Amino acid sequence: MTHQQLTANIRRKKSFLCIGLDVDLTKIPQHLLTTEDPIFEFNKAIIDATHDLAVAYKPNTAFYEAYGIKGWISLEKTIQYLNEKHPEIFTIADAKRGDIGNTSSMYAKAFLEDLAFDSVTVAPYMGKDSVEPFLAVKDKFTILLALTSNAGAFDFQTQTVDGKELYKKVIETSKTWKYSENLMYVVGATKAEYFTEIRKIVPDSFLLVPGVGAQGGSLAEVCKYGMAENIGLLINSSRGIIYASQQQDFAEKAREEALKIQLEMQQILFR
Repeated sequence: MTHQQLTANIRRKKSFLCIGLDVDLTKIPQHLLTTEDPIFEFNKAIIDATHDLAVAYKPNTAFYEAYGIKGWISLEKTIQYLNEKHPEIFTIADAKRGDIGNTSSMYAKAFLEDLAFDSVTVAPYMGKDSVEPFLAVKDKFTILLALTSNAGAFDFQTQTVDGKELYKKVIETSKTWKYSENLMYVVGATKAEYFTEIRKIVPDSFLLVPGVGAQGGSLAEVCKYGMAENIGLLINSSRGIIYASQQQDFAEKAREEALKIQLEMQQILFR
């Protein structure tokens, strides 16, 4: 998928919603626990109910790794289902990887080739040689952690280094890396006031934005400061959608919550 295809899909669906598939077996409806693969059955129901309202899905791999081989099988089945049934959907492996070159090459192979995700989240702390193996995978995207939505983000990311905030140095430096045209960035919605500065550095790059909804971020504020000519935003919502109900009607309630966000996005896109 190209940037242009992603933007076209956003305009077609009137949505830039990304749904996080962060499945906790203690939170899903009890009746699913009797099925052969509760995680996949939950994901499939959510996808079936919301795929026309979302342009992306983002499984956080920790929620699958926690269940060992069974969790990995559920993740594989989920991404295969998305790729086969809804190939227009942009898929994100929220893995937050990043290591020395050889190791990163294996991570890139695992998520972008073997599992066939469209993109993977990567931590930039180890620098260029830890990120470029991901960027080298053809027709795939690397989503770099730039300014996250957690409270601890202020420990390092906003600290000044040689007269400039660290998150700005990370974004600026990343633009010099090989295949940097394949970069996107994670920017938390709870940091909406920073979007103006980020857009000065990467005016057209796509930003994956967690933190809207359960974490208190404002969609209107993010769009006011962060939207680009090509839209350039993927707004993630996880808990607020997938756990809207823990009863038999969980998929229907998930759709209702996704629709609320989609309608707000539609108003923003066409106002």
